[in-house]
Amino acid sequence: MSKCETGKERTGGEIKKYITTSPEETEALGKEVSGVLQRGDIVALVGELGGGKTCFVRGLARGLGLRDHVKSPSFNVLNIYDTAMDGRKALPLYHMDLYRLTGEGDFFEAGLEEYIYSQGVSVIEWADKLNSVIKNSAFVLRFTYIDENRREIILEIRDSERSGGNV
Repeated sequence: MSKCETGKERTGGEIKKYITTSPEETEALGKEVSGVLQRGDIVALVGELGGGKTCFVRGLARGLGLRDHVKSPSFNVLNIYDTAMDGRKALPLYHMDLYRLTGEGDFFEAGLEEYIYSQGVSVIEWADKLNSVIKNSAFVLRFTYIDENRREIILEIRDSERSGGNV
């Protein structure tokens, strides 16, 4: 598994730093994070192209019980997946990609806010294009491309109730 360093954030949350060395490790981290997600959570993903954001979402979706293939919603902005969590009620996963949006107006015009304030989990790539998304997120992950195989992933857990946990 990936290497992790932990630190406390001033807001009462927690910051963890991971170095993953393969797409499989990045997916495994996503699967691990899925274990602490709750209905209505927003997970903001920030990072350059090739940073590992979609690999992370693939693992997160598998952790939520999704069997289908997860792909980046770059061209359609939103992919919706129904997940089944080991006998628990299905938890919708709203996978958004804001890369092609030019601003907040595009976000609201597309009606995306109705998904992030619903009963599913919203995972938003390129969340830094919309500051209000980051501000309201339970988790913020920042992906940095180190080299062909390695990624640095900074996980900010903003909910102090969930910091110090298994992620």
